[in-house]
Amino acid sequence: MARYVYPAVFSPEKGGGYSVFFKDIEGCYACGDSLEDAIFMAEDALGLMLWHLEEEGKEIPSPSKAESIKLKKVEFVNFIKADTIEYAKKVSNRAVKKTLSIPEWLNIKAEAAGVNFSQVLQDALKEKLELV
Repeated sequence: MARYVYPAVFSPEKGGGYSVFFKDIEGCYACGDSLEDAIFMAEDALGLMLWHLEEEGKEIPSPSKAESIKLKKVEFVNFIKADTIEYAKKVSNRAVKKTLSIPEWLNIKAEAAGVNFSQVLQDALKEKLELV
């Protein structure tokens, strides 16, 4: 999982709002009633698509250079960021039960100290995986 930045093509719509597509990410589209809304929706769409590609073990395409994208007269390019770690935290935050073993003496000491085993394990995993 990583952080990404991709160029997005914004097309103004006749009734207002914008349609957005990513040349490099097949099937990645968004739209919004305003520019701000379209940017927000584009960030969400890009995060979802890249997270899905990572989860499936598929190759993440390289982003195009903005100047290489052919635009229609009213279109423009804006860069959109995606952090798939943050996206995964939002959409895949269901608790998963894990069974583990520790020495009895350590369990006695930890329980006496009021240690939250789940929190300690989460903190240790984040540190080990350099996610903090």
